[in-house]
Amino acid sequence: MQGLFHYLQQISPLKAETVEALRPLFKRLELPAQTYFAKAGEYSKQIGFLESGIVRAFFMNEEGKEYNKQFFMAPTLVGAYTSLLTGQPNRVAQQALSDSVVWAASFERITALYDHHHDLERLGRKIAEAYFLEKEKKELEMGLLEAEQRYKIMQDEFPMLEVQIPQYHIASYLGITPTQLSRVRKKIASR
Repeated sequence: MQGLFHYLQQISPLKAETVEALRPLFKRLELPAQTYFAKAGEYSKQIGFLESGIVRAFFMNEEGKEYNKQFFMAPTLVGAYTSLLTGQPNRVAQQALSDSVVWAASFERITALYDHHHDLERLGRKIAEAYFLEKEKKELEMGLLEAEQRYKIMQDEFPMLEVQIPQYHIASYLGITPTQLSRVRKKIASR
């Protein structure tokens, strides 16, 4: 659990009393590979700190084709943020791609502390701002960059990811087919 508070302190400083108010809210969860932290169609209630492992956020179209929206590599936060904020069923599932450890807490219980712990409210705002910036960056990359450029960015942002998960997940994240990914990798390797 120390990793959780160290991670949060790097985003925005928390007072000792805020940390003590948060500490009992978090419970350790072990997520074996292929299990879900958040399922599509369900109401999300928890936010979590990914202490170890890899989680993907993905959605599925009507034909059953999956699209990877994001990868989360420890240490980072996970959770179906849109569902948590809106109270609507989750549309983007979060699934462990490797055996993972998550420290999870009730989002409602955390936000209930905002009135008495303004440093926690500030932390929540900074996390929301970071999510917004990340989302816009990914949208611009998908719309403006070629597959090779997106692949290089993915390698920089997620070093070693390629050796830890199946290539079709990488291709889906980049918005290309596995065959196209193979071509991009060969082109880069030949330089």
